[in-house]
Amino acid sequence: MAVLPQSIGKEAWLKNTGQPTNTFLIDWASRQIAGMDDGLAAMRQAVEIILQNERFRWQIYSSDFGSELEELVGEEYDYIVSDLPRRIEEAFSTDSRILSVENFTFSEPGTGSLVCSFDVVTVFGTLEQEVVL
Repeated sequence: MAVLPQSIGKEAWLKNTGQPTNTFLIDWASRQIAGMDDGLAAMRQAVEIILQNERFRWQIYSSDFGSELEELVGEEYDYIVSDLPRRIEEAFSTDSRILSVENFTFSEPGTGSLVCSFDVVTVFGTLEQEVVL
């Protein structure tokens, strides 16, 4: 004698659903909440926050969150150009909404700094981003 009817199994009530990505959007100029979004605007903000927060610095974030870019400041140009893409990709590796990081380009604006531009490919679309060291 079966405990469950033959027409109903575990598959009928087990369903895998993704977590919502609704995010409060911050208007950085006024330092106020400007609304909510769960698309490309939310991803742009997430990418910026990941890049702006140094890993292991803030206890509010897990050790997986953030980037490790500050120790590259002052290093040789060739070392930065070879290691920066890896560090950026590693910073985004924990966010499953980010599919890849592509098209790294480097420029020196002449002020003793280095600008790295790249594209972040997400499930919502592609974002253009840059990091200044």
